Amino acid sequence: MPQSFQIIRLSPAGVRAAADTLGAVLKDCVDGGASVSFMADLTLARAVDFWRGVADAAEADGRAVITASDSEGVLGVVQVIPAGIDNQPHRGDVAKMLVHRRGRRQGVGEALLVAAEESGRDLGLTLLTLDTAEGGAGERLYARGGWIRVGVIPDFALMPDGALTGTVLFYKRISR
Repeated sequence: MPQSFQIIRLSPAGVRAAADTLGAVLKDCVDGGASVSFMADLTLARAVDFWRGVADAAEADGRAVITASDSEGVLGVVQVIPAGIDNQPHRGDVAKMLVHRRGRRQGVGEALLVAAEESGRDLGLTLLTLDTAEGGAGERLYARGGWIRVGVIPDFALMPDGALTGTVLFYKRISR
C-alpha cells in the first residue's frame, strides 16, 4: 500500500530549517548510486552544507524548493530555478530531483514533478529544462510526464562510483 505524503514549497528559511533532513535525502540518493553532482565519498555534513547554500540561493534568485514529506519526514525534494538572465525571463531549470530510497515507486517523483511545473507557472515561467543520467529512473519519469527528450551528451558526468555516464536533456513548455 503506497504511503501518503504531502507536497510543500519551502521558504528560504524553511530550507535552512530542513537542511539536515534534506542533506540526509541527498546522501541517501548518492549512496544509492544517483548521479546528482556528488561522488560516493559525500559526507552528511557536506550534503547539509549544500542545502544551506540552496537556502541562500533561494533568497537571492527566488527559486522554488519543493519537498514531499510523510509521517517519517522528508521523502523527496526538487528545485525550480529561474534562468535569471535578461533574454530568458521565461525559462527555468528543474534541478536536484531527489527521492529517498524509502519513498520510491510510490508516486513521489511524479508528484514532485507536477509541483515543479506548477511552481514554474507561479514564477511566471513558460519553459522548463532539466537533465538526468542516461538510462536511469529519472529518464523514464520525465518521459512519462510529457517532457520532450532533446538528446544525449555522452560521457557528460561521473556516477558516484566514478563511471562515466551520458546526460539526457529534456524540456517542457508550461502554460501560465
